[in-house]
Parts: sequence; C-alpha cells; structure tokens
Amino acid sequence: MNITYQERNRIFKLDTAHTSYCIGIVDKENFVGHIYYGRKLTEDNLAYLMRTEEPPYVPSENNRDRTSFLDTFPMEYTGSDLGDYREGTLEVRTTSGHTGVSLSYLSHRIYDGKEKLCGLPATFGQDPECKTLELTCEDKILHLQVILSYSIFADSDAIARSVKIINNAKEPIYLTKVLTACIDMDNDDYEMITLHGSWARERAIQTRPVTLGKQSVSSVRGESSHQEHPFMAWKKSTTTEESGDIYAMNFVYSGNFLAQIEMNQFSSIRAMMGIHPHDFCWKLGAGESFQAPEVICVYSSEGIGGMTRCFHDLYRNHLIRGEYKDKKRPILINNWEATYFDFNTEKLLNIAGQASKLGIEMLVMDDGWFGHRNDDNTSLGDWQVNEEKIGGGLKYLVDEVNKLGMKFGIWFEPEMISPDSDLYQKHPDWAIAIPGRMGSLARNQYVLDLTRQEVRDYVYEMFAAILRSANIEYVKWDMNRQLSDPGSYGLPADRQGELFHRQVLAVYELQDRMTREFPHLLLENCSGGGARFDAGMLYYSPQIWCSDDTDAIERLSIQAGTAMIYPLSTMGAHVSDCPNHTVGRVTPFETRGYVALAGTFGYELDVTKISEEDRNLIPKQVAMYHQYNDLIRSGDYYRIAHYADNHYYDCYEVVAKDKSEALVTYIQILNRPNYHSRRIHIPGLDPKRTYEIVNAEDWPEMKQTEYKGDTLHYAGINIPPLWGDFKGRLMHLKAI
Repeated sequence: MNITYQERNRIFKLDTAHTSYCIGIVDKENFVGHIYYGRKLTEDNLAYLMRTEEPPYVPSENNRDRTSFLDTFPMEYTGSDLGDYREGTLEVRTTSGHTGVSLSYLSHRIYDGKEKLCGLPATFGQDPECKTLELTCEDKILHLQVILSYSIFADSDAIARSVKIINNAKEPIYLTKVLTACIDMDNDDYEMITLHGSWARERAIQTRPVTLGKQSVSSVRGESSHQEHPFMAWKKSTTTEESGDIYAMNFVYSGNFLAQIEMNQFSSIRAMMGIHPHDFCWKLGAGESFQAPEVICVYSSEGIGGMTRCFHDLYRNHLIRGEYKDKKRPILINNWEATYFDFNTEKLLNIAGQASKLGIEMLVMDDGWFGHRNDDNTSLGDWQVNEEKIGGGLKYLVDEVNKLGMKFGIWFEPEMISPDSDLYQKHPDWAIAIPGRMGSLARNQYVLDLTRQEVRDYVYEMFAAILRSANIEYVKWDMNRQLSDPGSYGLPADRQGELFHRQVLAVYELQDRMTREFPHLLLENCSGGGARFDAGMLYYSPQIWCSDDTDAIERLSIQAGTAMIYPLSTMGAHVSDCPNHTVGRVTPFETRGYVALAGTFGYELDVTKISEEDRNLIPKQVAMYHQYNDLIRSGDYYRIAHYADNHYYDCYEVVAKDKSEALVTYIQILNRPNYHSRRIHIPGLDPKRTYEIVNAEDWPEMKQTEYKGDTLHYAGINIPPLWGDFKGRLMHLKAI
C-alpha cells in the first residue's frame, strides 16, 4: 500500500496490494486526468495514456479546438457547460444565473490514516492501515475549491473516494449537481451489472452490454429503494465468477442516487456515481463547504467473486462498527408474521416461553404496541405504550422475558407520522408537504420533516424514553414509505432543494445519537424489507432486514444479489411459517433453516402453533447456527451456482480465511426424473491439502469422503439427486 507523487511527470499513483490507480496533471491549466485503473503496475510514467500528444492537443497548444480537447480528455472529476459534452459530475448556478464550472489542480496532500466525513457514514482506517490522497482543485473564476479524496487500505484493494466543495467567494453559489466519483476509460467489450427489484423481490442481478449512450440506475424516492440499488459494476464479457476483469462502484449513502455509464462517440466510457441531481439544489454560502458522500471503487482481476470478497472484507473491517461488529448475533424470534397486530402480553409471553425452551435467545415485539394502533392506519408518532395490549406495562413484559433467559427487542418507525395521531393533530406542519397541495399518502402515513431540529429532538426523546424505560437490547428501525411532496415548512424558498439530502443527514444524526447513548444496543435497519439495504446504513447497524419476502426459494435470489456486495453477517434472514405469507409456497422446514443460515438467522412464526415435527427441528437448527456462524460471519463467500440462471439448483460456499474448513450449501429447486448426479466445483480451498466431509452421515450416497483441494475445485464433486423439490443439504469440509 502506497501513494506517491512524481513531481517531474506530475503523476499520482495509488497502489494497493494488487491494483494501481493513476492520476495525471497536464497542460498549463493543470487539468486533472484519469490515466489508469487496473492490475498493479511497476511502471510509473503513464501520462501517454491520456493522448495529450494526439490532435486536438492541449489548449495551450491548440485553443481553437478547446471543446474537442475537453470532450475527449479522460477527466478525473469533471465540471460542466464549457465544452465537455459528456455528462459532468459537478454543476453550479451563480447568483447571476450562469452555470459553467471548470476545475484545475491547485495542490495536494498525502497523509497516513483517513479523516471522518462530517455528518456522513464512511469507511475508517488509522495509520498504518490506511493512507489518503487529497487533491485540491479550483475554479478561479468562481472562487470555488473542490477537494478530491482517495483512501486506500493495507488489507484491501478497494479505494474510498469522496468530494468536498468549498465556496471562497463573497456571494453564495448554488450546487445543482455533486456526484462523488468519475472514471473515464476505453471500452473493452464491457457488460454492466446492476441490481433491480421491487418490494419483496429486491436486488435481482441484471447483466447487459454497455452500448453507446447512457445506461443508469437511480432512485429519486428519498432512499436507496427496493427498485434500484446504489451499485454498479462493469466487466469484460469473458469475465466469470472466478476469473477476469471487473470494476465496481458502491455508494455509502441511503438517499437519492445516480449510477451511470456513458459510452461516447470514441467508444470511451465514463462511469459516475453520486447524489441524484433531481430536486437537488444546495445553497453554499460564502465560506461554507459541502461534503459529498463516499463511493467505494473496486477493481478485481479475479472475477465477480473477487470483487465480492473485496467488498465483504472492506465493510467488515472498515465500515461496520460497535459491539456486534465481530460478534455472533442472538437468535431472535419476531412476532410479526406470528400475530401481526393481534397480540397482548400473554400471547407474547407464551411465544417467548416456548421459544426459550427451543434455544431461541431473543423476543422481538414488532409493530402494534403503541398509541391505539391495531392496524397500519394510525398512531405513528405517538410512541407511548398501549397498556391495554401490553398489560402491566413494557417493563413488566421485558422483565418477564428476561426471566426466561431471553433478551428483548422492539420495533420503531421513527421517521413517520400518521394523520390519525395526536402528534399530527398538534403539529401538521411537521410532515413533509407542499403548501396548498393535498399530500400523497402511502400506507396511510406521511414522512416527518426531520430536517427541522425541533422535530428531530422530539422524535429522539420519544423513542429514547422507551429505550430507557426497560432492558431493551435490540431495535428494528423501519421505514415503510418513500418520500414524495418535497416541501419543508422549516426551510426558506432558496433551500427547498436541500430537503432530500438533509432528510438523510437527519436520519444519520438520529441513529448516531442512539448508538452513542445505547452502545450495547443491536440495531437492525429495515425499510419495508430491503428498500434501504445500503452501505450507509451499515455504518450505524451491523445488520439490515434483507426483504419482507421470507420464502426460502425467493430468498435465494434476493440473498445472492445482496451478497454480491454485502457480507452474509449483514443480511437479516429468518425461518418463517408455510404456506409462506408472501408467495404461498410450501418448502421443507429444514430447507428454510439452511437458507436463513446464510444471514443473521432467526424465526418469524408462532412456535406455539407450528407442527411438532417442525418445532422439533428448531433445536437442531439452533445448534447448526452456533456451529457454523463464526465461519459464515468471517469467511470468504463463493457463489457456485444460481438457480435464477440454471432453474434447477442453487449452491454457495463459505471458506475460512486460513482455508481450514468450508461450508457448502446446496439447494435443489426442482428434481428431474431419469437424471444423473450433478457435478459442482468447489473453489477457494488450499489445493495441496486434503479435505474430509465431516458430516458424511448426511451424504450416505457418497462412498468417498476425502478429497484434495485442487480436485474439489477443478474436477469437482458429484451431488446426488435429492428426493423431492426444494430440498437442501450442507456439506462441511475440514482440512486433515
């Protein structure tokens, strides 16, 4: 790991263990150009790759074709409206109404460690595990400075990028677009990978060719969203799961975003990511600064899997924080699908009493415990315990659950307000709304305007009082509707365009405040399932509810897309009842346990009502979780096969960092008549070591139980057909 500056050639070079990233300064105007990103290089002088010796040359030598230069030069971070007709990363409007902005290198700083981003989640690292380059650029006409920050890590090939804008003028300037990252490079038959979905089917993997024009994913919903995801990758068409070149960007942010690849007339591509410019306009006063959120850039020559494992390690080591960062999570049972709104103290204690006997470690009380909320139409904002339901009060319930040897958790939706609530009757102006226009309801609720300090303080004190009142050790923080009607009674007219971003900053402030006051609390974020499963949220909570769809087969696709970027330890996953409450499918209880094991693991059902056969499997699943969770939480993830591609089976693996053991999960979706065994290849093992199938009793069809690591990888192993659909098995391999 190193960052160097060659003053003679004016080239910056960032070296991680396996990659190099090069930036160059050219011409008298100090244009900042992107030179190279890829496999680690020993060569330093790569300025020729920017093609400044080809027509139209640099402006100091050929200013008559200035726009031709600007429209072809590989910019490291680009302005707008001055001749580069590709989409820019920074756009402004002055008080006189003009929009042009151009950036030139001014100075730089290279230092050990990494500074925090004020008010924003971001990766972290101390000296000597991290180094940072800050490039300060300027627009002399606007008196605007732009600081481009790049951080690298000793134990990762990722690069963390962020941007800070400083207004040194005497008048305000309006930022109308601030993206964080831009990479210009030649196209090389690239394909774009993105994640798409909807409620209950989040993060499905989509691959498409990069073609001329713009291809993008985005959200303008006030959150990262069910529908799109703040991630994109571009890979060569020959790249596979375990070999070939791939580049990726992931946004450490939980609001509106844009991720885009544009291919121009010269078959060059510009990849960019940042806050979506839709409805964004930030008034930057004289002497003020604006900090843009962080983008994580990854390059791997080891295929999609190499990219995945890079993201996993970075987020486990340099993003997730707190007591549960490297700690096994308690097995919880949530009462939502067990009772919905129809519960009371007695019913919850009956569930907890049975669950505690089975080895389940925490009871979580979901929606419906406050105000007069017996359905989803009322009471959001009235965070007082409904003692008609919770007889004896919350502390009594928590104490009784604790007596059973179980922890207690609770559900909140702090960002929302119901029209039918005492809070709304007192403060209708506390809801986000456009004056004079009928507000758009979703789930019969509005969004609280958290951009106002008095609203944030009120909301915090409401739910903090609940947390102080009893021994609550877990919070599920939910957000069940997306933003609309962007208007704030607390912002002046020339700052209404700041609402979306300020709302996200407010959520971060609240969660930061809560985790500081309650440092032992396990926080799980949620947004109607997985609509806000993003790197920004992981900074505050070590796990996020992956999806409201708990069907084991649907979850295979949802979890595969999620695990492309995020560690398995972050994915909230539960065993639920059947027929499944979302899709109506019936799957074996055993299979549901295997799928939930690739996540935080818990239960979403009424243990007092399920069959005795299923109930008797719970202690075995609890033991399975305790046996394998350390490996799953910390090991390297390999996606071997995905049923969305082959339609018949799903297979994935987790390998210990020291290659001493591995756990392979095999799920058969459809059985086939008159068909031989299925061969799978198991990567990631030490090729020279011999591995034994420890749980050979689960594989009676296999006569051989010992294999060399290279044999398992390259020759493979035959998996016998399992009797029936939706069947699954685990294969535990240990080096001997």
